[in-house]
Amino acid sequence: MAKTDDQGRPIEDELPSTLQRSDDKAKDTYAQAHDSAEETHDGDPAAANRVAWAAVKHTHEKVGDHWEPKDEAGPSDEQSAHGNRDTDLGTAGGVDANATKEHLYEVAQRLDVEGRSSMTKDELVEAIEKANDAATAEAREQG
Repeated sequence: MAKTDDQGRPIEDELPSTLQRSDDKAKDTYAQAHDSAEETHDGDPAAANRVAWAAVKHTHEKVGDHWEPKDEAGPSDEQSAHGNRDTDLGTAGGVDANATKEHLYEVAQRLDVEGRSSMTKDELVEAIEKANDAATAEAREQG
């Protein structure tokens, strides 16, 4: 199903809820990549979804219940680096696993992750992913 209208703008109700709470660039990126991929992949919704999320993960990272622009564009994790391919590579659920430890610490601090000061980079990624999942679940319950 198309994620953009006949003017090429995102259809808000067709976007995942985390994107509905995000900036216009994240919405545009997902919707346009999704629709383009759907045409390229003969209407395969799973492939279109993978391509769209990979595109978002190049420009944004998940923080809490929404997506925020990254300081530098690039894939967030192994899976997003491969775009539309269905692989067994690891995904960090939108956490920018390629960011510096300092950046991850700052995100963990914003999300009030306990024990963050003694965590390794991998532990920060995992803790942020869990905090993001909890924030998203809470937002959906309220929503």
